[in-house]
Amino acid sequence: MKARRSVSDATTPDRPTPAVLVLEDGRRYEGRAYGSRGQTLGEIVFATGMTGYQETLTDPSYAGQIVLMTAPHIGNTGANDEDMESRRIWVSGFVVREPARIASNFRSTRTLDADLESGGIVGISGIDTRAITRHIRSAGAMKSGIFSGDRFALSDGEQLELVRSGAAMRGRNLSDEVSTVEPFSVPAQGDRIGSVAVLDLGVKTSTLNHLAARGFEVLVLPQSVTAEHVLSLNPSALFFSNGPGDPAASDAHVALLQEVLRAGVPYFGICFGNQLLGRALGFRTYKLPFGHRGINQPVLDKTTGKVEITSQNHGFAVDMPIEGVHESRTGFGRVEVSHYSLNDQVVEGIRCLDRPAFSVQYHPESAAGPHDAEYLFDRFRDVVVAHNAATGAGDAK
Repeated sequence: MKARRSVSDATTPDRPTPAVLVLEDGRRYEGRAYGSRGQTLGEIVFATGMTGYQETLTDPSYAGQIVLMTAPHIGNTGANDEDMESRRIWVSGFVVREPARIASNFRSTRTLDADLESGGIVGISGIDTRAITRHIRSAGAMKSGIFSGDRFALSDGEQLELVRSGAAMRGRNLSDEVSTVEPFSVPAQGDRIGSVAVLDLGVKTSTLNHLAARGFEVLVLPQSVTAEHVLSLNPSALFFSNGPGDPAASDAHVALLQEVLRAGVPYFGICFGNQLLGRALGFRTYKLPFGHRGINQPVLDKTTGKVEITSQNHGFAVDMPIEGVHESRTGFGRVEVSHYSLNDQVVEGIRCLDRPAFSVQYHPESAAGPHDAEYLFDRFRDVVVAHNAATGAGDAK
């Protein structure tokens, strides 16, 4: 075990505050403290987007994770209030190669460094992010920790013990940490077509705005609501958002979805909501080796035959054959895979053939990212309008 380091000796006017990233398998990467000083633990994952770091930081789906950016320069365009996807930064820690020395953009109102410090986000810079990414791609996502300030002085063995004693992502339910506590609504824009009940499992602001722009009155609900409460609202549709954690640990949300589906309410789910639809239909989920994270993930839409470049952030996926029509194991009729990843053939979308329900594994609100998948909100609107016209369902207020 290496002797304890002296922070006072390591930090001089000519040398920035030191920090170290420690991985569960014992690998260590020493660099410079970035953001807040101290200690943080979480699952280390990498995100491949060259832009959109503020949307990544404020995406609740990253709760419990230390995010490594593969783009070498981060912070170039500063930060602002418009690009916040939630009320705060959710990542457990932040790893970058080179923080921008100057923030330069006409929309910038502050630096990223200031946001990280005010948010208490412990980070590290000045390390070889390419080498770490290659290691994660080979060994898989794992527990990790960043230590700076007084915690940098801990011995190697003490730091590694802290990392290994941290919470694993498999089996972890984080919905109650990121969900709204009180329900709230977003008014419909233009002609109102009805209401959509949104179960907030870590929803992003841009998603709510896209739904409102399609004529939905958006009713955002805490993750703890019951199916009875959802149905008492008489919504035109149900929406499950993105969110962090293991879908196998969300039995209550699966039961809620099954009950609402049996009531005939149209459904659209994204990311975590796709995994929960898969479970509701009787399929299992599994953990990916290192997940899909970034704004350049290629997906094939089997309905149109078109390839979409998508924004993704998920470490779990639905275990379901991508070809053929399958029977739901829980009595919801025929289902099929509607989208799949062109990188590794992971299920990226599910469509029910006997019920007005579908989902995708990615983030069609494109914050940040390409706009290829925004049409899915239009598809959802068309499904709800057609269903309500055929059945007289939904509200008419």
